[in-house]
Amino acid sequence: MNTDALKDLLYRLADDQLILGHRNSEWNGLGPILEEDIAFSSMAQDKLGHSLQLYSLLHQLGEAEPDMVAFTRNAPQFHCAQLVELPIGEYDFSLIRHFLYDHAELLRFEALAQSSYEPLAQVARKLKGELKYHTLHANTWVKQLGSATEEAIERLQNSLNFTLPYALGLFEKTAQEEAIIADGIFVGEDAIKTRWEENITKVLNQTALEMPDLASLTPVYGGRTGQHTEYLQPLLDEMAEVFRLDPTAEW
Repeated sequence: MNTDALKDLLYRLADDQLILGHRNSEWNGLGPILEEDIAFSSMAQDKLGHSLQLYSLLHQLGEAEPDMVAFTRNAPQFHCAQLVELPIGEYDFSLIRHFLYDHAELLRFEALAQSSYEPLAQVARKLKGELKYHTLHANTWVKQLGSATEEAIERLQNSLNFTLPYALGLFEKTAQEEAIIADGIFVGEDAIKTRWEENITKVLNQTALEMPDLASLTPVYGGRTGQHTEYLQPLLDEMAEVFRLDPTAEW
């Protein structure tokens, strides 16, 4: 098995979860209603837990301990898609990002449950159940607001149009793509992207929202190879502020 290819995949998965988990946690106390305040906080906690399990797999493969990996790297060393590092903005944007991301992630972990790397397959089998609830939550609110008032529909449509190019960046391939497919570690980004488009289109067809033609969009790539927005490094600095006071402390 190609260990470098496996590590590349694990870093992408873990970094996405870590950064979006922290972004979603910023809704704590700010949700439009108490239910959403609690929901986003709960899903953020799930994502941070998912990242820990994935960083732990990396540690088993010889990488640094999870806290060191999470809190001592700078932006160019991260492999997350640019989608997850964008500020939370208004609720309509965060909802659409949640909808697009978690649909992709559920499909990814369902596929990884059959991975030839059994430790990853075991983690995926455990996490995919939580991700089903995340997508259910996203679907419920997209359907409700996407069929509500003219303002709600317009806001969601604008957020969908803005966010989709970033969401396509979730499927950015790296130099290790062929190796992870050949080793049976993962089915590959094309397979996930095809099913993702089908699934989100089915949901959007139940609303007044229109699904843009993905072929006409320019994907926002670069995140998988360390090219990030201006927003990532300040977020990392904030995340690591307490850890860097004393990296050897036990809490």
